[in-house]
Amino acid sequence: MLTRRCSFLLVCAAVVPAWAQTAKLDEAAIEARAKAELESTRTPGAAIGIVEEGRLIYARGFGTRNLETGDPVTPETLFRLGSTTKMQTAAAVASLAAEGKIGFGDPVGKYISGLDPAIAALTVNQILSHTAGLKDEAVMNGRHDDAALGEEIRRWKSDWLFTKPGAIYSYANPGFWLAGLLAESVVGKPYADVMEERVFRPVGMTWTTLRPTMAMTRTLSQGHDEVAEKMAVVRPAPDNAANWPAGSIFSNLHDLARFTTALMSEGMLDGKQVLPAKAVAAMTTPHADIPGSVAKYGYGLELDLKSDPPVWSHSGSRAGYGSSITMIPAHRTAIIVLTNRTGQNLPKTRELIVKMVPSFLGVPDRRHWAGEPIPAAEFAKYLGVYRNGASRQEIVARDGKLWLDGGELGRTWEGWLVLMNGRQGRVFPVAGADGRIEYLFIGERASAREK
Repeated sequence: MLTRRCSFLLVCAAVVPAWAQTAKLDEAAIEARAKAELESTRTPGAAIGIVEEGRLIYARGFGTRNLETGDPVTPETLFRLGSTTKMQTAAAVASLAAEGKIGFGDPVGKYISGLDPAIAALTVNQILSHTAGLKDEAVMNGRHDDAALGEEIRRWKSDWLFTKPGAIYSYANPGFWLAGLLAESVVGKPYADVMEERVFRPVGMTWTTLRPTMAMTRTLSQGHDEVAEKMAVVRPAPDNAANWPAGSIFSNLHDLARFTTALMSEGMLDGKQVLPAKAVAAMTTPHADIPGSVAKYGYGLELDLKSDPPVWSHSGSRAGYGSSITMIPAHRTAIIVLTNRTGQNLPKTRELIVKMVPSFLGVPDRRHWAGEPIPAAEFAKYLGVYRNGASRQEIVARDGKLWLDGGELGRTWEGWLVLMNGRQGRVFPVAGADGRIEYLFIGERASAREK
């Protein structure tokens, strides 16, 4: 397995004195953990970067970018990000707001023509903060042309809403598709070109692109997943231009080190204002409560402001790829993990790195307690069918217990419902004013109770 350290001549982050590097990295331990986790998760390859005080102090590739060729992953290798794309789409839209070209409280129909009235009434704030009430979808395959984004969204009807806008946080990729269309409608150029002009070029993200035909001319990792019980390159390469704003940027460690450093420096990088300070402030201000969590959602970022120091983060998953970006803005420190297997982001390796980086030592380990039986007298408030688009959950009572999709439910002291008997899964019930449960919050998505 070939790996190599990045050349600091290529590190595109603010220059700081050597004494600012305070992390005591055991590189042999990181390498051993990463290789072991790649093997245990059957992930072909990964790239790991650590930024400290605005400097990329560690950038390493592990494994292969293509199982068929054995070509090694390097720090320059491009991976498709998945949902960590959202922080960059949010940066483009927030930059337009910083220039007075849009208002966060405005309905998107003010800027985008041809929308269904129910969609047009959604505000910019709602689509960027996952509070628009949109059902969630992630369509991996579709069209490849710039016109796809607008034409697909203009077909939406009111049934794209699963609940009243503003009622609850519920993670929804379509909200960011709409945000991408908003950006291109205001600027008058395709979304991919808007991102190039407003984010990639100003920040100096010279490898980063949304266009597959550009990515394939660079050092690109293929996406992998299990096919017929074996790991294989995903073919054809999944792509859907109508969904690009939510999860389709191709990027690498160097470029993401620049982007995270700019975010953590109020938009400043290399002595220049590369992102508007007002845009960064909007992205990193809490705009939505996440049910059952101390974290809030900004614009394209999850914000754990109860940690000491506070943490900004986002993870990503799309067909063939996974990613994770975690930042400690007070110390301009970040951990970046990119992989080429669907949904994988090496949590055990990240946990090891966290223990080595002083900036992360105060971050709490937010574990959840085991469940206890729910009193039968309380069953009625939970019973029912809950939906979010095609997703359906039903809680029923049977044999003196509550059940969700065949799993017995218990309740933690924090209020979470958890699957008992060793099964994995947890659900946060959100009650209305009368105490009856109105939503089930599962995996960042809310499902509304059927009336």
